[in-house]
Amino acid sequence: RDLILFTKQFRSMLNAGVPIIRVLQVLEAQTESDVLRRAVTDILAEVRQGSTLSDAFAKHPRIFSNLYCSMVRAGEMSGSVPAVLDRLIYIIEHEAKIKADIKSALQYPIMVLIALGIAFFVLLTFVIPQFAAMFSKTGLELPLPTKIAILMNVYLKNYWYVMLGGLFAVIFGLRQYFKTQNGKLVRDSFLLSIPVLGPLLQKAAMSRFSSIFAILQTSGVSVMQSLTILSDTIGNAAIANSFDHIKTRIEEGSGIAAPMKTAKYFPPMVIDMIAIGEESGNIDEMLREISKHYDEEVEYAVKALSEAIGPILIVGLAAVIGFFALAIYMPMWDMTKMVKR
Repeated sequence: RDLILFTKQFRSMLNAGVPIIRVLQVLEAQTESDVLRRAVTDILAEVRQGSTLSDAFAKHPRIFSNLYCSMVRAGEMSGSVPAVLDRLIYIIEHEAKIKADIKSALQYPIMVLIALGIAFFVLLTFVIPQFAAMFSKTGLELPLPTKIAILMNVYLKNYWYVMLGGLFAVIFGLRQYFKTQNGKLVRDSFLLSIPVLGPLLQKAAMSRFSSIFAILQTSGVSVMQSLTILSDTIGNAAIANSFDHIKTRIEEGSGIAAPMKTAKYFPPMVIDMIAIGEESGNIDEMLREISKHYDEEVEYAVKALSEAIGPILIVGLAAVIGFFALAIYMPMWDMTKMVKR
């Protein structure tokens, strides 16, 4: 939100003809975020010393992404910084909307998962021990669900610290592994292979790819530089890996569409429309059309994900409750039959 507001104010003042130094002074005084205000102070000092705006932004990568800096640099070269900021605002707002839609779609499933975890813990920790003590006095042969539930309770009671430590170790190990290039590739490839979620991530990546590529082409950035920027900003290591292959083929004299055919994650529609754009010389227009198409596809995919996860989690909740119901009531049924005899 702070970055969007900063970019909008920057664009408005540049459009009004305010000098960059004065723009930065105003933004330094008006910015509410302490982190962003400190960055603006540093940027103002850099620009006063003769640095370009893009180079000054690049010294704060946690705030200004590689895409942001590259597009501002392209705007400086072409003399169209306000127009570039317009396009950046669109990208930032659009991606913020997609993230908000996904978070909204996942709110209900997360609540169900929390309820599932609480129900599992309460039943295993408080309910099962009471019934286990009662069943042990009868001398009955306990059914399998009851044996499993009692065994789980024993392990949780006696080895909870081992289980908790193991869980933390696994989480820490995975987090460290996923920071490596190979780990990112394995993680993102796996996510793309998950039904329902994978297609959503692929469509979101195609939306981002086409919208950013179109803006970079309109801003005068070369194809090779655009692909380098896309590789750093696409947000998925598996798809980013494809750009290296495409760049190599382009260096050998190929077009953009041809090497995409051998890449795994580019749908035929994307490849065909880029090929048509290359032939007609309107590749930026074709990329905008692809972006519009996948913007709509992402909205449908988010709804599909929400609709698919709900029933799955309800079945999971029913399975947990059903398992503990069997673990409790099957021995009680056997006790009832024994009393009748």
